[in-house]
Amino acid sequence: MPIEIEATRRVLRYNGVTLTDLPGHTLEDMRKLHALQFPELLNADVELEPVVNGEQEVTFRRTVGTKQ
Repeated sequence: MPIEIEATRRVLRYNGVTLTDLPGHTLEDMRKLHALQFPELLNADVELEPVVNGEQEVTFRRTVGTKQ
């Protein structure tokens, strides 16, 4: 039985918005790109969901904390 390799499609989400994902770019690249519109992404937490049907959901969550 031959091994089949399939590309995984990422779905980037932030605050209920689906963000554009450019193939061949890292999550860090995409974070920096979208931080131009959403500056809070630079400090956001990243949650990776398991791959389901060739698709992985990546959620950026705003970090909540206190100012120092």
